[in-house]
Amino acid sequence: MAPLWCVIPAAGRGTRVGGDCPKQYLPLAGRALILHTLERLATHPRIAGLLVALAAGDARWPGIDRLAGKPVLTTVGGGERADSVLAGLRALPAEVAEGDFVLVHDAARPCVRAVDIDRLLDAASAGDGGLLGAPLRDTLKRADDRGHSRLTEPREQRWRAFTPQMFRRGQLVAALEAANRQGVVVSDEAMAMERAGYAPLLVEGAEDNIKVTTAADFALAEFLLTRTA
Repeated sequence: MAPLWCVIPAAGRGTRVGGDCPKQYLPLAGRALILHTLERLATHPRIAGLLVALAAGDARWPGIDRLAGKPVLTTVGGGERADSVLAGLRALPAEVAEGDFVLVHDAARPCVRAVDIDRLLDAASAGDGGLLGAPLRDTLKRADDRGHSRLTEPREQRWRAFTPQMFRRGQLVAALEAANRQGVVVSDEAMAMERAGYAPLLVEGAEDNIKVTTAADFALAEFLLTRTA
């Protein structure tokens, strides 16, 4: 399989962390969170380049155009994750064909393992793509509006969805555009593809591929960065 490009949506503000600085620019082990993520991706031998979708007027972007010898391009994203991913897909270099696979990865997942990216590429390229994830192992509860447990949900065949997610460029663009026309805000690329009639392959990856969401996650991510590669 030829090297492929990775789109990184980074136009959000990460409001759950708090403060005025967007989450992706907060310090993690002495450097901005997003730089750890980009370097982890750029050093993977099967990734050809990175396309980062930024907020309009983003003054914090460090202006890098290469990492690990790979090109780093930018474009202006949108208000929702799907808008930024779509902008990134449209801004990819012309040599990325409609039928070529493209990765999409969260800017706030700096601990993704190279071996898991390989596993995704090898397993999901035989069909229409897929995503990293992990089977749900905890007991799952349904709460009422006051936070009381009212029902225990079955956990069989339930997965937590991670990134990267990998789909063909043209199919993913069409799926995201269709969801947008229908007024549906998709939470990830796989949801858009599911709505378009595809069945993305779930590829099990390490559960330490965490998404840094809260202030407490930064300490955990810093610990994990020294133990994942």
